Amino acid sequence: MYLNNKRYYTLDSFYKEKFGCKIAKVSLNCNFTCPNRDGTKGVGGCIYCSSLRSGEYAGFVEDDVITQFNKVKEVMLNKWKNCKFIGYFQAGTNTYAEVDVLKEKFEPILKLKDVVGLSIATRPYSITDECLDYLTDLNKRTFLTVELGLQTIHDKTSKLINRCHSLEEFENMVKKLRERKINVVVHIINGLPYETKEMMLETVKYLNNLDIQGIKIHMLHVLKNTKLANMYEEEKFPILTKDEYIDIVVNQLELLRSDIVINRITGDPKLDDLIEPTWLVKKFVVLNDIDKELKRRDTYQGKKAKKIN
Repeated sequence: MYLNNKRYYTLDSFYKEKFGCKIAKVSLNCNFTCPNRDGTKGVGGCIYCSSLRSGEYAGFVEDDVITQFNKVKEVMLNKWKNCKFIGYFQAGTNTYAEVDVLKEKFEPILKLKDVVGLSIATRPYSITDECLDYLTDLNKRTFLTVELGLQTIHDKTSKLINRCHSLEEFENMVKKLRERKINVVVHIINGLPYETKEMMLETVKYLNNLDIQGIKIHMLHVLKNTKLANMYEEEKFPILTKDEYIDIVVNQLELLRSDIVINRITGDPKLDDLIEPTWLVKKFVVLNDIDKELKRRDTYQGKKAKKIN
């Protein structure tokens, strides 16, 4: 059992072990675009991504980052009186700019009271050598995490969803970041069109043999006004049921090393934007049912894991 009596290593447990207090991540939106959206690598972005570029819970782009941060901070302090904060640059590709621009966004957050770190979401091919040097410097001054979107190891699916990067590019960037001792969290999505349960487990088996520190497990959700929504309307590809998703997640947890921090274990869409699956809006029901299934099977994270090479 971990710190909070869960059968998997939650982000909340990790933060409390490291910092000795509650840590709140503050989602920020710097209005960065993506190279597979603007024509550099591709056009239109990933087929599941909304116009907010996965920033549904990030701040308003009309506000500067300090204003965004302070608005969310006040809400957080109403829930947790003595928490500290991590600035989470979430929407878009948050290293897809000149380093001087990145500094204008990142550095002001670091100077705020009770900010203990930064989490930066980006893509494997969107970190230049100059940016890597800057991230290395940040990592010496604060608790830094770089979040890399992978979603799947399967090339056919990756092309279908318009990721515009290879598995080799992803793996090379993980190695570059870890050579500089920068923590890496990887995003994956369960339920991508036409992937089987075994394919989703293969993605986790692959990641378990990489030097990564955390993972975010998402459930695919079909949002209005996306290419995925058009595809779903035309093809009606299978959507995982809640029970299928829970079964897959429990199997994935068993395969993951016990030291990998589970940063997220379900999706969190807004009901007004959601087409399918509607069961996903009951986030805490999904979380509780995962806990129940782990207990029913008397299993836990890492039970079937192989140690990193």
